[in-house]
Amino acid sequence: MSRVDLAPSISGALEVREAEGRTRVLRALLVRPVLRAQVDGELFRLARRHADTLRGWFDRETGWRLVVESQTVRLLTSYVPQGPTAIAVAERHPARGRRGDPPFTRRRYVLLCLALAVLERSDPQISLGRLAEDVVLAARQPDLNGVVFTLGGREERSDLVAAIRLLLGHGVLVRVAGDEESYVSAGGDALYDVDRRVLATMLSTSHGPGLVGVALGPAPAIDQIEEALHEPPTAYTDEESTRQLRHAVSRRLLCDPVVYYDELPDDQRSYLVGQRVQLTRRLAEATGLVPELRAEGVALVDPDDQLTDVRMPEQGTDGHATLLLAEQLAAAGTTEVATLRQRVKRLAKDHAAFWRKTTQEPGAENAIVADALDRLVGLGLVRVVGDGPDAVVHPLPALRRFDVTAPTITNRRAR
Repeated sequence: MSRVDLAPSISGALEVREAEGRTRVLRALLVRPVLRAQVDGELFRLARRHADTLRGWFDRETGWRLVVESQTVRLLTSYVPQGPTAIAVAERHPARGRRGDPPFTRRRYVLLCLALAVLERSDPQISLGRLAEDVVLAARQPDLNGVVFTLGGREERSDLVAAIRLLLGHGVLVRVAGDEESYVSAGGDALYDVDRRVLATMLSTSHGPGLVGVALGPAPAIDQIEEALHEPPTAYTDEESTRQLRHAVSRRLLCDPVVYYDELPDDQRSYLVGQRVQLTRRLAEATGLVPELRAEGVALVDPDDQLTDVRMPEQGTDGHATLLLAEQLAAAGTTEVATLRQRVKRLAKDHAAFWRKTTQEPGAENAIVADALDRLVGLGLVRVVGDGPDAVVHPLPALRRFDVTAPTITNRRAR
């Protein structure tokens, strides 16, 4: 084969390799919107190489802005969950300081915002102790009467450290010396460098908080503030309206595990119904996700199971119990929590050799059912109405993918 004949195959292989690199970076940014040169080496270099293409794709499909600096790459996402399923999913995916840490509470979110405000006015280096003192002073503002933070106990210090660890993960802070655990024990401290370029991109909104605060007036509800911060600008042409619809629908498809037609506003539903094939094809080609188009809605499924923090199915006792309960709910329909608890008690006996020993203890089924339902709600598969054993679980259409029927065995004909 001549050198000329080899040219097309080499060119095609290079194009495939470049496309795979773009997909890797895009998927990484959807999981974690900050890539750093010192931590994410190869991914960071790929992001810099494909910066123009990725910036154009995010702007065209989602309206999100990609900020590429010499040491960081930051995706400025903007999305407000709408509809009962999307809101329930968002409530079950709180921030965490590190993987496996307890979820953020209201206090931790407030401390995170206070820490960011303090860092805006701090020196290029700051100690954890000094940061904590400034946060205590900031927490005494009249508008924060519901939050008390005095550094008086281990629990309060742990809450602040959780916020610090999240900032470390995003690259706002870089640890120079010390560690957070020694501070929690009230016997040590830590020193950090402040990366102001990353700090400046932490607030990701469509409108400035100052303008929104003036427009909303005194004592607005938190959902009003969130909606106002991310409200798209007024569209004056049909082209702008179509672009905003594309952005809104694409954000839902990328952020939510499943999008149901009956929970979309009328304009978004009409757009998705008319454009679902073309839209999902573009998203799938760029992200490697697999679209599932059903009568009730659309889901983008990750075959590699990387773009989620809740997997279904999952190994272990809780994962197995969740899968078995999903099968029952898909087949039986609406079910009370009390019935599911009785089902888990029987399953614990049937699978005693494989499940952890604590599942045999009295009342263990309550925690297993609660965890399973939390997972299923967090994946947009069920909706729970009520509390306690009298609560009712309503399966949602996407749960039908776990409805397993008994196999049909036919006799093989002799040849």
